[in-house]
Amino acid sequence: MLQFIASSDNDPQPFERVDAAGDSSILLVCDHASAIIPARYGALGLDDATRGAHVAWDIGAATVTRMLAADLGCAALLAGISRLVIDCNRQPGDPSSIPARTCGTEVPGNRKIDDAEAEARAAAWFWPYHQEIGTTLGRMFRRGPVPVMISLHSFTPRMGDFPRPWQVGVLWNRDGRMALPVIDALRGVPGLNVGDNQPYSGREINYTLDTHAGAAGLPHLSFEIRQDLLADAAGCRRWATLLAQVLKPVLADGQLRRVQVF
Repeated sequence: MLQFIASSDNDPQPFERVDAAGDSSILLVCDHASAIIPARYGALGLDDATRGAHVAWDIGAATVTRMLAADLGCAALLAGISRLVIDCNRQPGDPSSIPARTCGTEVPGNRKIDDAEAEARAAAWFWPYHQEIGTTLGRMFRRGPVPVMISLHSFTPRMGDFPRPWQVGVLWNRDGRMALPVIDALRGVPGLNVGDNQPYSGREINYTLDTHAGAAGLPHLSFEIRQDLLADAAGCRRWATLLAQVLKPVLADGQLRRVQVF
């Protein structure tokens, strides 16, 4: 059974680490892997349905991340806290970092957050996660070759009154070295509707990748997979297999493994 509330005497760990079993030059990250809220926050005033919905986490993204890490033999880091407590893909201090309202949902437990509480949440979960990403990439860099970073998310089939027809989106900012060939490969799959910076744009919201990979000139991209396709383990397995298939030829290109700041 999915756990939404941590036990009263144990806060969630800031991240889950999957060690590389083969290729130690690839890092997968999942910023919204967890729906867990510490018991001391009283569920932030939300019911079970809301705590298990997209407002709390990216449904299916953690499972795909773990499966893809196994398929590629690479490392993965998964954030350990619900984005309703603190969003690990937002700059602390941004209004969406600790949202009082998100996707039309009021979050009572976040209405009166002072500086001390915001900084305590960042110190407990946000900064340890990001420090581990930086440390892991640094170790990869020293060992060579130039590391690659891939982020995994999921999105809702509709946003308000607007349907989202894409099954998968590839998000990127200025560096298209990985994104463009991956988009081409996915568009070669019959019946697949692939979004290029859809349903979100990597040029607008991409804190984790921009901070750790873009600024360092490392090849990177982010996947967004529609949540109704990740409703069970079989769906997650299909998507992990497909992403591994399209990624492997791109990752094997020696020209990719260069530092290049765009």
